[in-house]
Amino acid sequence: MTKIQPINLPSAENPASLRSHPYLLLVLAPLFWGGNIVAGKLAVDHIDPYLLLVGRWLGATLIVLTIGIPHIRRDWSKIRPALPILSLYGILGFATFNILMYKSAYFTAGVNASIEQAAIPVVVLLANFMVFRVRAKLLQVIGLLLTVAGVIWVATHGEPQRILALDVNIGDGMVLIACILYAAYSLTLKYRPDIHWLSFILVTATAALVTSLVFVLAIGGGFEKLITEIPQTTLLGWGCVLYVMIFPSIVAQLCYARGVELVGPNRASIFINLLPVFGTILSVLILGESFETYHVVASALVVAGIMLAEYAVLRKQG
Repeated sequence: MTKIQPINLPSAENPASLRSHPYLLLVLAPLFWGGNIVAGKLAVDHIDPYLLLVGRWLGATLIVLTIGIPHIRRDWSKIRPALPILSLYGILGFATFNILMYKSAYFTAGVNASIEQAAIPVVVLLANFMVFRVRAKLLQVIGLLLTVAGVIWVATHGEPQRILALDVNIGDGMVLIACILYAAYSLTLKYRPDIHWLSFILVTATAALVTSLVFVLAIGGGFEKLITEIPQTTLLGWGCVLYVMIFPSIVAQLCYARGVELVGPNRASIFINLLPVFGTILSVLILGESFETYHVVASALVVAGIMLAEYAVLRKQG
């Protein structure tokens, strides 16, 4: 993974500084990303999902633009030849992933969507083996199988035989497709140019905004429909826009980038596995969703799988 340039946070001499608490930063990042699931579910019937997507990336782009221009100018010689891959990050990881998540919220529970996102590291591990020939340890394979079992269990609501009849909730199917796309985004990050995190966010958020507008034209009813949705959006709907444009899009990225800088990418990546945990907890606490028996079984399988896989990685590093 490429080296991330320093982020100007308060000095480490200040004990209250976030700079001196890398693990707090690495916990906050998946917490804010988990909140994206809750925001998408809260937004149902309060704001059109395409308006939520456009509002998110328009707002994030404008915010980062106010502070990111100097970094864009400094990094432009590296950005220009890498524009295709940077745009792909915005298309896959930012725009397409999120519209699938926001649309899935109409058909499946936030708890389901949260647990199913444990499929992302599974797909990454499989793709690393199949495409890049990165061999996995036995414990990683066992962990992968347990995680897959957990994801299947929750996607079929505790009835895995439904897969044989292709009887899977459309919302759960959208989440799983979104996970595959995000895994592709994660895998291609190895080709990311060595640029400041603000430059990265500004370029990818702009690509996500353009892609969001294309979605509006192609499958969202067009700009006229989008405009008519604006006065129908409730205060809660605008609150969801405000949350997703600031916390998952910018603050979480800052926290994770700084955490990687402090402890390294291998140790930092483990904390991404907290996303399903936080998403599930927030869905129960904020959305009032019930935690069914099949959620308990699936969560146990997913957590066990993740722990085994990460233990194998840490033991190898040690």
